[in-house]
Amino acid sequence: MSGTWQFWIDRGGTFTDVIARDPSGALAAAKLLSENPGRYDDAAVEGIRRFLRLAPGAPIPAERIGAVKMGTTVATNALLERKGEPLVLVVTRGFADQLRIGYQNRPKLFVRRIDLPDMLYESVVEADERVTAEGEILASLDEASLRRDLAAARARGVTACAICFLHGYRYPAHEARAAAIAAEMGFAQVSVSHRVSPLQKFVSRGDTTVVDAYLSPVLARYVARVRSGLGAATPLQFMQSSGGLAGADRFQGKDAVLSGPAGGVVGAAESGRAAGFDKIIGFDMGGTSTDVCHFDGAYEREQETMVAGVRLRAPMMLIHTVAAGGGSILHYDGLRMRVGPDSAGADPGPRAYRRGGPLTVTDANVMLGKLRPDFFPAIFGPGENEKLDAEAVRAAFVALAERIGRPPEEIAEGFVAIAVANMANAVKKISVARGYDVTAYALNCFGGAGGQHACLVADALGMETVLIHPFSGLLSAYGIGLARLRAVRQRAAGKTLAAALMPELERIAANLAAETRAEIEAQLTDSHDRHPEMPRIDTALSAHIRYEGTDTTLEIPFGDLAAMQAAFAAAHTRRFGFGFEGRGLVVDSLQAEASGGGETLPRPSAAPAAAPLPAP
Repeated sequence: MSGTWQFWIDRGGTFTDVIARDPSGALAAAKLLSENPGRYDDAAVEGIRRFLRLAPGAPIPAERIGAVKMGTTVATNALLERKGEPLVLVVTRGFADQLRIGYQNRPKLFVRRIDLPDMLYESVVEADERVTAEGEILASLDEASLRRDLAAARARGVTACAICFLHGYRYPAHEARAAAIAAEMGFAQVSVSHRVSPLQKFVSRGDTTVVDAYLSPVLARYVARVRSGLGAATPLQFMQSSGGLAGADRFQGKDAVLSGPAGGVVGAAESGRAAGFDKIIGFDMGGTSTDVCHFDGAYEREQETMVAGVRLRAPMMLIHTVAAGGGSILHYDGLRMRVGPDSAGADPGPRAYRRGGPLTVTDANVMLGKLRPDFFPAIFGPGENEKLDAEAVRAAFVALAERIGRPPEEIAEGFVAIAVANMANAVKKISVARGYDVTAYALNCFGGAGGQHACLVADALGMETVLIHPFSGLLSAYGIGLARLRAVRQRAAGKTLAAALMPELERIAANLAAETRAEIEAQLTDSHDRHPEMPRIDTALSAHIRYEGTDTTLEIPFGDLAAMQAAFAAAHTRRFGFGFEGRGLVVDSLQAEASGGGETLPRPSAAPAAAPLPAP
């Protein structure tokens, strides 16, 4: 893509990070407010216009742009705020309440009042149809009654439809016919479970289909908005929760919930690998929360997770989040000190921000001298009164010291220690608790507040190496730029692993591999004229296997029978500390992942300037 610009963009809830790669390969960065009415319509488009130095109102020249790669929190925010598309859920008669009932699990055993989250669908239509697990049709689809019920939903203004029938993942004919009827009746978005999540388990399959129908129209409107600013000819790709890019026309709601954080995982892994580390703990500390991830040569993904009270089954980067950030509020209730989980946010922000905010972790670092007010005027303004207010912070800690009966510096140090312990425990959850020796890893620190605490977290974990990249404040955008196009396909199996099953598994795996490869080839062909040569496409096959009588699957590389049995036994022992001798194995599903494209890691344009070490 020589001779053209590339733009790697992470659109967050507050700020949009933009990294531009000019035709010579040099990188530059910018931060813009994600919402700035009156100044610009979209932060991503505005960032591109500024780097290209375009006059106001001038169209963006598509021939100057090789690629625009984006991650966005649009879907995440719509899910958190329940601002998705009004939708109707169509299910097999008798299962109208199944998604509300869920699995009846109680994550908090001693909480007597259970507040269930709001369901995403507006209403439920029960379709007269029934197919057995063996494929026998007990009741054909009653199309007349389905049309009548869907017409009533359309009359109420519902524009999206999610369809999930019993055993529809294996016998999809009824779902496909219902989808055709919904499309004929004017539903703009129709999501069906055998395409969205073709796997066993009605509840998680239904929840995922509902999320896809709920969020996809929101994403489509945002993509259209960006497209209108960029022009239809500009290549546009979006980051998926799985850590891979997809063309704008293939970006779905179910794959968008961790779009931005997934870029951070890729950035942490690739920048760590370039620095010579193949074992990385990603440590992303922002203003409200801290995200941590584990990488030892392969990206780790969850196949099913809960997001904002909604069960979602789609490949997603394994990221653990704790409520410990620079804006986390410091509490003392007369008996104990506590950090978070509430945050001061950007307004009023920490006490040092001169807006009357509460004491936060940021203030504790100001009190300890780890944050220097002289380094902040470029952010807060040019005047003396726009710097961080260290005196207000000291006065607040002195007042707190009178209540607790300890020196103010010691109190600030104690609050920082609590925050560090919370973050260290988060790292343990994704490493030590899963059988990995964290002391052999490098801590790749990024995010606005990460550098203040990285060494303390490393000490708490016994880690000896901390890596801070020059783009650590924009590492999610950097990772989005380095990510490859990825396509993932899954297919249910649900059978005992044995020699007689292998031909069927090999046939399914070959079909999945061909489907994913074809999808990547199609997307690369769209922009082939912008590449000097067609990039290599890699394909990986895996099986999700569990012991008979259990429901916890582990992802194992697909291969011959003996290799999969041995790999599963080793993985189960590492994760849980034991194995079941002689117990049979069940293949729940097969998965194929194809990847292609991606950028070579940019090299620094100049060596860092030598600077004297500060006095201790």
